[in-house]
Amino acid sequence: MSIEFANESGFDVDEAEVVAVAAFAIAAMDVHPGAELNMLAVDLDTMADLHVKWMDLPGPTDVMSFPMDELTPGGRPDMADAGPATLGDIVLCPQFAAEQATAAGHSTGHELNVLTVHGVLHLLGFDHAEPDEEREMFALQDSILAEYYAQQRDQERRARQSARDEKLLGRTGFLGRRD
Repeated sequence: MSIEFANESGFDVDEAEVVAVAAFAIAAMDVHPGAELNMLAVDLDTMADLHVKWMDLPGPTDVMSFPMDELTPGGRPDMADAGPATLGDIVLCPQFAAEQATAAGHSTGHELNVLTVHGVLHLLGFDHAEPDEEREMFALQDSILAEYYAQQRDQERRARQSARDEKLLGRTGFLGRRD
């Protein structure tokens, strides 16, 4: 999977985290591992320009998605492998996200993760224009994020345990002999 990220926003973004969340969401949706995604973080003015140009709506927004190749998550078991494809582009506005995060009472990092998964789902054809679509998309978004955070917690727990084991083995040597 190839994910390119460019930060032109002037805002501090944990690029590794955003890319990891995007990769997790793409894998969770059973998209071909060779898929390509481009991500861009922009400032408020740039996002406002994009929002007007592509959505005909005034002012900036938090995330915009621009699909490239038409993909169906998971596909059918009897279909030939579609192979790698370009999912498209996700444009994030970290400053807008920071304001939303403050209003929601969570971190900007979490808000960017939410918006990243949201953007991936839009690239895969999900929408929230109708109430049923909104319920489906947001439930899926929440589920993917919950799985991502559970995986992160598990990896952190394993790393802590490994560090404790290393420290213990370092003190006593292999098989409990003193060095």
